[in-house]
Amino acid sequence: MKSQAKAPTVYFDGGCPLCRAEIATYQQSSGGSNINWCDVTQSSPSELGPDLDPQTALKRFHVRKSNGSLVSGAEGFVEVWGHLDNWRWLAALARIPGMLYVMEKSYLLFLRVRPLWRR
Repeated sequence: MKSQAKAPTVYFDGGCPLCRAEIATYQQSSGGSNINWCDVTQSSPSELGPDLDPQTALKRFHVRKSNGSLVSGAEGFVEVWGHLDNWRWLAALARIPGMLYVMEKSYLLFLRVRPLWRR
């Protein structure tokens, strides 16, 4: 995990090929170097912080915002997109009333099939 003050931290499941591919896309995007990336499968519990345990972190996407608060699911993706130059438009789209709700429901559906991709 890269150590940067005031940078958000993304906690992701490095054991999921689909998750790794998506995270690699974000990491290579302009602005990706300004985010801390934490593969939960390769991290100690202390690296996750006191309010996030490994089992919870592996169940869904989590982001620790630069202010220290923890968000997950669709809200986490919107947080990441807001820090990536070519993805900010998607973060803006997600702020349309009702859109975050639809995104979260879609993400919950995806979580049901995600185990099929995990090694």
